[in-house]
Amino acid sequence: MPAMHEIDYRIFGDDMQFVEVELDPQEAVVAEAGGMMYMEDGVQLSTIFGDGSQKNTGFVGALMGAGKRLLTGESLFMTVFQNQAPDKKKVAFGAPYPGKIIPVHLAEIGGTLIAQKDSFLCAAKGVSVGIAFNRKIGTGLFGGEGFIMQRLEGDGWAFIHAGGTLLQRDLKPGEGLRVDTGCVVAFTQGVEFDIQFVGGVKSAIFGGEGLFFATLRGPGRVWLQSLPLSRLADRIVAASPRAGGGSREEGGLLGGIGRMIGGDLS
Repeated sequence: MPAMHEIDYRIFGDDMQFVEVELDPQEAVVAEAGGMMYMEDGVQLSTIFGDGSQKNTGFVGALMGAGKRLLTGESLFMTVFQNQAPDKKKVAFGAPYPGKIIPVHLAEIGGTLIAQKDSFLCAAKGVSVGIAFNRKIGTGLFGGEGFIMQRLEGDGWAFIHAGGTLLQRDLKPGEGLRVDTGCVVAFTQGVEFDIQFVGGVKSAIFGGEGLFFATLRGPGRVWLQSLPLSRLADRIVAASPRAGGGSREEGGLLGGIGRMIGGDLS
């Protein structure tokens, strides 16, 4: 008997997607708090302490799972949606910002997926959502988003979210990619992940790409995103009038009058 619940799913939408999970009677899915879009009558919501896996049974196991989640900045609790009805029911989870939802069947990639800590959306009940430390000194000091990542373990479906456009790439043994650290969404366990200095003082200061790259080396599969949430947030803050930005299309005298009418200026 498999350890994970065998859920079915459909993904809807293009740039703002959501995943609809179909649950047989007594099947369940686990998710982070706040991700649910809708659920049908018969689906019961409950909160569990820990990482949602079936292997962390008892108080000590649940406490260890919760402690791992706390280190990634997530809540100590996860939400379980279980079908208590005698027939099939559906529950849906929405993406937090524009991008793509990635379905990953963990059994097909060796049972383990390493993902950015904010990318997890939901998974079949029984999937463990823990942490993956990168033990290399360079990654620890300069990796930023990539130092502490989530480790998803199990043999069922897991769903993660990538911002913008998604790139899936299979790396051959020894084949490498240099990537902006925020663009790494996830990779399989066999991929070697490290941080590399861009090289050259002029490139580091004036290149505009940051001081460090993430390096990914095969064998294994990697998922990259074109729009990290941190990059999107930086652009929004920079464009905010309160931060000194402005709306170019509303510039000049007409823009000022428009903002006064709208109540933006006193």
